Amino acid sequence: MDRGGMKHREGRPEMSGYSVYEEENERLTESLRLKANALKSLSIDIGTEVKYHNKLLSDMDSDFDSTGGILGSTMGRLKALSRGSQTKLLCYMMLFAFFVFFVIYWFVKLR
Repeated sequence: MDRGGMKHREGRPEMSGYSVYEEENERLTESLRLKANALKSLSIDIGTEVKYHNKLLSDMDSDFDSTGGILGSTMGRLKALSRGSQTKLLCYMMLFAFFVFFVIYWFVKLR
């Protein structure tokens, strides 16, 4: 059978253009197969990494939501404290804090 204008000759494969092309084709096919396997492995690793990071983001989202709820309730209590008639209590707390800092300063100064 004549392929590409060259006749296949028994015993002399180096003369056959078809054999050279077939060997090159096999080599390129093997190279392509290795590259495809590398890409497949890389895409699987990327998928695993994406799933892991999505889980981390989901956990962070729930943590931020719970923290936001706690901060919101604390701010509500602070607003109620500032609006209420508890200014006397707030004044006593400020005086107590000032007294504690003064005592600490006095102990440090005496050393």
